[in-house]
Parts: sequence; C-alpha cells; structure tokens
Amino acid sequence: MDRQIMIFDTTLRDGEQCPGASMNLEEKYQVAQQLARLRVDVIEAGFPYSSPGDFEAVQWIAKNIEGPIIAGLCRARPEDIKRTGEALQGGRRTRIHTVIATSDVHLKYKLRRTREEVLQQAVAAVKLAKTFVEDVEFSAEDASRTDIDYLCQVSEAVIKAGATTVNLPDTVGYATPTEYGAMIWTIRERVPGADGIALSVHCHNDLGLAVANSLEAVRNGAQQIECTINGIGERAGNAALEEVVMAIRTRHDYFGCTTGIDTREIYRASRLVRDITGFAVQPNKAVVGRNAFAHASGIHQDGVLKEKQTYEIMRPEDVGWTEKSVVLSSRSGRHGVRHCLAEMGYHLGPEELGKVYERFLELADKKKDVSEADLEALVADETSSVTEEYQLDYMSVTSGLKQIPAAVIRILRGGEAITGAATGVGPVDAVYKTIDEVTRLPHELVDFSVRSVTGGTEALGECMVKVGANGEIFTGRASSTDIVEASAKAYVQALNKAAYHAAARQKNRARTEDEGRRTEVGV
Repeated sequence: MDRQIMIFDTTLRDGEQCPGASMNLEEKYQVAQQLARLRVDVIEAGFPYSSPGDFEAVQWIAKNIEGPIIAGLCRARPEDIKRTGEALQGGRRTRIHTVIATSDVHLKYKLRRTREEVLQQAVAAVKLAKTFVEDVEFSAEDASRTDIDYLCQVSEAVIKAGATTVNLPDTVGYATPTEYGAMIWTIRERVPGADGIALSVHCHNDLGLAVANSLEAVRNGAQQIECTINGIGERAGNAALEEVVMAIRTRHDYFGCTTGIDTREIYRASRLVRDITGFAVQPNKAVVGRNAFAHASGIHQDGVLKEKQTYEIMRPEDVGWTEKSVVLSSRSGRHGVRHCLAEMGYHLGPEELGKVYERFLELADKKKDVSEADLEALVADETSSVTEEYQLDYMSVTSGLKQIPAAVIRILRGGEAITGAATGVGPVDAVYKTIDEVTRLPHELVDFSVRSVTGGTEALGECMVKVGANGEIFTGRASSTDIVEASAKAYVQALNKAAYHAAARQKNRARTEDEGRRTEVGV
C-alpha cells in the first residue's frame, strides 16, 4: 500500500502573515470551508495568542469545521500554550503546534539563550501542550541552519516529552534539496522514536526551492508537508500546496506515495484565496495559472489536438479546470444560473443567489453571452463577507480629451446619504478623491490594478486595490463592464474592511478594559 503524505495547510496562519493578506473571521471561515472540501489533513487556523481576532478565528474554525485537524500555533511559552489550548477547547480534532528556534544564529541574537536552556524550554512546552490535547506538534525553527547533532538531541527530547509530530522547517529558504533531504534522513535514522511520530517539513521560497525541498524531504522519509494555497506567505512565500500535491500525483512512479487531497477542488481554492487576499495569480503559475493549460505554439497545438499527452502531463479537469465553456444569456433563468454555479462548485444560499442573479441579468443585458469566468467574478463580488458601513449609491463621472475629469458620488452610511464631488488627473483619481472626501476614513492607497476577466471590448473588467490603515493592509475587489465603476466598488470594499477592523479593534479594546475593571473589583 502506498505511503500517504499528510498535507498541513497554513494559508490561514503563515499565508495570512504576508503583508496585505489579512482576513477577517468570515473570510477565514470561507477559506477553511474550502480547505475542508479540498480534504487537507490539517488546517493551521491561526496564532491565538497574537490577537483577539486570531483567537476568535481559531476557536470558531475548531468548533465549526469538520474533517481536518484544526491546529493553533504558539511559541514555546506557557502563556501562549494556555491561550491556544483555550482557543481549541471544544473542537472535534485539534492540535497544538508549538515552536522555538534552534539554530545558533537565532539562539545568540534573537533568544539570547544557551542550547541547554532552549532544550529545556522545548520539552516543557510539549509537556504543557499535552495537558490540553493529545496531538502536539513541535517545530524547531530554522532547523536547516541548526547543528545536526543538536537538532537530533532536541528532536529526541521532544519525542520523549510526547510530541506526535516533529517539524523541521527551512524557515528562511536557505537549504538546497540535497542538504534538506539529508537532514530529514539523518533525523529519521539517528533519533530514537522517530519512526513512531510524523516527520514534517515547512519550506520557504526565498531561493525558489520550497517545493523542491519539500518533495526531496518526502523521498527521504518525511510524512507531512506544510504548505499554502498559491504559495502565499512571508517574504517569497511557502511551498505551494497545488504544486506539491500535483507533483506527487503526477509522478507517482517516482515518489511512490499519495495524498488524500481532492485535487478537483484545487482551482477553486486558488481563486478563493486570490479573491480574498487580492494577490493575483501569475499567468504562468504552475497548475493554477491562466496559461497552465494554454497552448499558443502551433507545434504544441497540433500535438495536443492529436493526443493531449503530448504536451499535457496533467488533465485540466483533475485540478478543477473545466473544459466546457458555460455560456448563458439574458434568457437564462434563475434555475439555469444556479445549475451552472453548482457545476462550478458554488452552492449559494437564497440571498446570495439572488444577488448574483440580479448582477447576472444586468451583465446579460450588456453582453451577448455570459461565460463561466464572468459568473465566477460575479460570485466573488456578491458573496463578500464584509459588513458594508459605506454603500455606493450613485456615481456620475465625466472625462474626455482636454476636459478635467470630475466625479459626483453619493454614499449611504447608516441610512444617511452623503454626497461629494471632486476633480482629478483621471476619472479614477476623481472618483477616489470624492470617496475620500465623503468617507473621511484615515488611510492611504497602497496598490491599484485592473485586468480583463474575459476577452473583447465588452468584457468584465476586474479591479483590485489595497489600502493601508492603522498599520494593516486591506484588499478590495470588484468587477463591472465599466472599469471606473469596478474601481469605485473595489475602493469602497477595501474601506469597508478597514472600517470593520477598526470597529473590531475598538470593541476588543473596550472588552479588555472592562475585563480589567472587573478583575480589579474581584468579579
């Protein structure tokens, strides 16, 4: 029987640590639901001690997501571990993932502790975690730059303390595949008890080797790969889930192992993470990029038409791409739209379906045919989980050759209609200046991009923006056949996210102050 590799997804923790990739509770829950459909083995839902928002997200996901193990990350500190244990309480299948650095450079400059002190702290952390859950993972941060004898010593000690998984990260993406594979092999061969636990790997992509290192680790005995959707993560990102999974599947003859992933859900997971974070997927991205199964060369096209295996080593449908082209028109009814969405993997509730169908009718009146890509864009627009403090109610924009662009906009806020007007160097600039005047929310525009969802002059245009507020980055995304309208909607969505988080911070601050007052009076 083939050895099965566990897939540990850390999109909601390490992926979210990427600047600009922050998610609110509803968005994290959407991603967690999709990861469950993808059938990952472990979902690392967050870092509970880091913020009340992360604590709440881990707690909610642990209680409401069925299937995968739900993990919470914590440093090897008692207060971190206890907080993580509290967040996971009541979950069906839970894991505490505790971490401490082991490389000499981290010990000397970051921790300022001796090897013996760190060893004792690691053991104590695992023992404390075991009082909350049976499933405890220990990570030796910067393992790939750790002295191998010391790494063996730490691994042996935490296994004796009760760790069920030992993770050996290439934290800064420094290792080469040969070196990294040798490290995994050494731990497996030299450490007593290593055959009774799962050896895990967590690779970063600073040198573009995260996937290669993860796969080489599997060849040398690793049983778990930690990865993210689209490879998002700190700095250059993490090993991409879709790449490691499809490499193992496609080259089963070489790796001799499998995963439990439902690969047909990969494409949808990729697009969901893209839409929520605003991080575009490059066209030539392996497995999920727009060009991954496209053939422009005449020689390639000829070969594919004769036999797909000539230039396709994977079937597009195996990762969730559909070869059929869904085409709907203004005559298509609600049932037809719902059926097409279901075939694409979207199962919407009555309210969400109603919103999407209204947008579909508007689009169908402007375009002759509505494609699958168009529907996907509409779903992303109308199923946003952000509370709308600001609603775009009216917009008029004038622009032309030798004419100063101007905008008049009306925004609804709590039942109040607020109207403003401004000019700019272009129509989008005029719109954004008007929205700023109306909302008066402190922020700065960090990034702005537009692209065509499909081809042709009547195609939907998709806009993604990022705004900075209170030290955080918030993403907005919207689509329309009018790119200025899409730009306005995306901007307002980003501002709504910023307002949502500001309100949440204020609420958490008030709650903390109230708890402090109650503690003082002995409640």
